[in-house]
Amino acid sequence: MSCQTFRKLTGFGRTVAALFSGGCRSGKNMWLIGVRNVTTPADGGFMPSKVAVVTKTTRYEFEQQRYLYAGLSEEDLKQLLALKGSSYSGLLERHNIHTSNVKNIVENLRKEGIEVRVVKRGEYDEEIVQWADAIISAGGDGTMLLVASKVYDKNKPVFGVNTDPERSEGHLCLPVHYTHAFPEALQKLRRGDFRWQWRQRIRLHLEGTGINPTPVDLHEQQLSLEQHSQAHRITNQTDNRKSDSNSGPRLLPVRGLNEVFIGESLSSRGKCLPFKPHLTLSLHRASYYEISIDNGPWEKQKSSGLSICTGTGSKAWSYNINKLAEQAVEDVLKIGKAKSGLDIPLTDDFISYVTDEYNQHLVFNPEDSKLFFSIREPIVNRVFSNSRQRGFASRVCVRSRCWDACMVVDGGTSFEFNDGAIATISLNEADQLRTVVLND
Repeated sequence: MSCQTFRKLTGFGRTVAALFSGGCRSGKNMWLIGVRNVTTPADGGFMPSKVAVVTKTTRYEFEQQRYLYAGLSEEDLKQLLALKGSSYSGLLERHNIHTSNVKNIVENLRKEGIEVRVVKRGEYDEEIVQWADAIISAGGDGTMLLVASKVYDKNKPVFGVNTDPERSEGHLCLPVHYTHAFPEALQKLRRGDFRWQWRQRIRLHLEGTGINPTPVDLHEQQLSLEQHSQAHRITNQTDNRKSDSNSGPRLLPVRGLNEVFIGESLSSRGKCLPFKPHLTLSLHRASYYEISIDNGPWEKQKSSGLSICTGTGSKAWSYNINKLAEQAVEDVLKIGKAKSGLDIPLTDDFISYVTDEYNQHLVFNPEDSKLFFSIREPIVNRVFSNSRQRGFASRVCVRSRCWDACMVVDGGTSFEFNDGAIATISLNEADQLRTVVLND
């Protein structure tokens, strides 16, 4: 069977299972669709007067702060890194590449007569956002997510420049070419040789019993699970805004560009007594919650957690949660061939083709007004069900039945999400993030 014959049998954008069922279900189960390019042409050129350049914390800076704060010398740092199998010279080299590229960005902005403020991640706040006409993220995707998280004005442009393209993926940044040809990017902006892209972002409302809408910032803290849980406990003790069940839904002070993940954050802990009283065990605990999709019925679920992403995030964690490996596709095709009697070729090329077709349709356009939810490793039995393990939605509601759970936005902002709390995850046009696509 050729690839063309396979496409005719399955139809573009249908699940691989359609090959064996003779068709593709319609409606809510038809979740694999193609990606559309949807951008808004630029209305003239764009050249801001004031730009904030937010720079990442390099691994060298992180390690330096971590150890020098304890009074260790630079030579001590070299030895400690060597003991961990890390190269001091390698970290310093990557740091210097990053700082050189940041310098290049700043110098070229100032040549255009633009006022520039350079701030580190830890210094980035609402005052910087209000001051700037546009914001440049100088780092990788993590820095871009942090920068975007504090921008609430949909008309304020945010650009990403990958300052270490050999070590950082930079999906959310300008193409790598412009890291070393930044003046070319500025000229395209001045000429209007670009398109605006309005990326959808997730908004979250929280309600229920004993909720705490105060976030814990994870970007700079690099918290362990123990520290993460402790941070929430401290927040609960010191924050006076802890809500009661009659306060109504609270709009949380963050917008998700990639995804929101809900699940137990810290496993049950217990001392190993009496033999090893110093040892603390961490035992896995499944996440227990109820979920409603698009105002549908509530369904009790237990799983390893729930991910809800935008089109931007469909290339990130969500993709890796749901993608199929060639080995799994080969096993399915073998079963299909044996049960159906169809002449399905089990060549490496065909298996690779089917795998790529499936995985490519897990990605959708950042401007599409829809969410994609994924249930990780659902537990299905007499009590707990899972009618849809993944799919598109406009609105997802989750009622927590967890004991030590968190709702984490873009891997950087965490909210306590325990028994009785209800989260409503949705999209709103006012929350879109204004980014740019430079024309080829």
